[in-house]
This record gives sequence, C-alpha cells and structure tokens, in this order.
Amino acid sequence: ASNSSREGAAGAWLRTPLAPGEVITAQSGAFERDPQESSTTDEELSRAGSPGSRGGGSTTPDYGEKRLPQALIIGVKKGGTRALLEAIRAHPDVRAVGTEPHFFDRNYEKGLEWYRNVMPKTLDGQITMEKTPSYFVTNEAPRRIHSMAKDTKLIVVVRNPVTRAISDYTQTLSKKPEIPTFEVLAFKNRTLGLIDASWSAIRIGIYALHLENWLQYFPLSQILFVSGERLITDPAGEMAKVQDFLGLKRIVTEKHFYFNKTKGFPCLKKPEDSSAPRCLGKSKGRTHPKIDPDVIHRLRKFYKPFNVMFYQMTGQDFQWEQEESDK
Repeated sequence: ASNSSREGAAGAWLRTPLAPGEVITAQSGAFERDPQESSTTDEELSRAGSPGSRGGGSTTPDYGEKRLPQALIIGVKKGGTRALLEAIRAHPDVRAVGTEPHFFDRNYEKGLEWYRNVMPKTLDGQITMEKTPSYFVTNEAPRRIHSMAKDTKLIVVVRNPVTRAISDYTQTLSKKPEIPTFEVLAFKNRTLGLIDASWSAIRIGIYALHLENWLQYFPLSQILFVSGERLITDPAGEMAKVQDFLGLKRIVTEKHFYFNKTKGFPCLKKPEDSSAPRCLGKSKGRTHPKIDPDVIHRLRKFYKPFNVMFYQMTGQDFQWEQEESDK
C-alpha cells in the first residue's frame, strides 16, 4: 500500500490546518532510509546463520532445522528492541538472530530461502525470532510479512517519542560529530515553531501514522506493544506480557535481572553457562546532549495529538503526557 492510498486519520491529521504558530508539516514521500540505522552486513548475516553461532542459550545443541520466524520485533529504533531481544533470548524455547537481517526492508529481493538460512536452527516447539526496528516505518514491510505468514506475531517496543528522537540524534552524533544541533534539525522554521516532521528522528515517533499501515494487514491481537520505559523500570513485568503473547511459559522473571547503577538500566544476570552478567554494550545508555527546554516543550505539543491517537488505536495509555521532565 502506497502512502497516497492509505490516507487514514493520522495522515489527514498531518495536513490539518492548525492555529497560527502551531503549524506542522510533513512530506508524504516514502519514508527515507536513515543511513545511521545499524546496518548488518551480509558477512555478519552468513556468520549468524552458520553452525555454532549463538542463537538462544548457547547450551542448545546445534541440531534441528532452520525455520522462517514466527515472531518479529519490528520496532522502534531507539525504543529498547535490543534489551527486549536479549531478555527473550534467555528463554530456552526461543532462538533468535543476534544481528538485524533487514530482510523486509533492504534484502527482500534475496528471497525467503536466503532469509531462512540466516535463522538459527530450532527444535520442535521452539520459536524462531529476529528483530529489525526499521520494519515499523517501512511501507512495504506489513504486506511482505503478511505474504510470508499472515499469522506472524509482531512486537513493537515504543518509547516517549521526544526522548526517542533525542536518543536517535545522540546515536547519529556519536558517529557524525559534525552534524548540526538537534534544535536546528528539529525545526523547519524555529521562529514559527515549525517542526520538521520529515526528519526521520521525528517522523519515526509518529507511531499512529505507521501503525495504520500495519492494521491494514494484521489484527491488533497479533501485535504486542511493549513500553520501553517499563522495560527499564519493571523488566520482569513487561517480559511476562511478551512470554504470554508468544505462548511461552513464564521462565524469564525477576530472577533474571539486576539493576546496573552505572548503566542506569537492568542487565541480565549471568546465565548458567557463561562467566559474566550480560549488559548491553557501550553504545547503549549514552548520555543525551542538553536540549533547549523550549524545544522539548514544542516537541511534546507536536506529538501529543499523535500519542493520544496511538493510545486510542492500541487501547493502551503509555502515559507519555504525564512525564513533566525528560532526561
């Protein structure tokens, strides 16, 4: 479904005339690929699919067969997808690819056999999973996934769009220190307070807009929305929902997590078969640059109607409006 053919409520909202000084704009062009998204190389993927590569627990013997995934973590970038993947991989009935295959957005022409080959081997009763956060904002992804298997379970980790945008910018800044400031990139016109909704860091957070695309192909019952905030404050609670959704026994519980004060978020305790606790890498939990409070305020105002619409569409209130202060 192209952008033009799926003009739903959120799309129309983006073009609704607002009061002077409250104007927002967005280009309706296809969502641009952000070159800063982690790009998995073919070499990494072939390694991921090779015997002996780590799937779920490394104790799982290397037999069984490669299957197409029955569940996908489809988004969102900088929402907490890596933390979720690492936590669910602690479950003995889950085998997952560590790298991001980017099959449904960048490698689709390679075909389903290539995709299957990237997957780890599983035994009967185990679930095969992968995560590629850019799927959520890729127009073709819902149709492509639906044509692979219409009963695929989809997981979306969402996070306050303002904090998510700043985190996204922080990641890019670490790779390209010469880019303009967040404030410069966030506005089309700073004087008028015109937010640039075509900048991917901002556009990704318009969740209602992207979700409409998925709901054309999948019922809400097949999509689980995980709170990126609660994944930090109550990892076991969020993981209980994930395991229920996937039809798994609740094996990943409080016992698996400890709070790392240096990092500022939970880490997995050491699994029986490895020598150290598993914390996310140094690229996670970067310190965000100081952003002008007025810019934060304007962004909150910009996102609020979309957040409210997203809550209505999903039947879940993520309480992003209650947060008076962002990090």
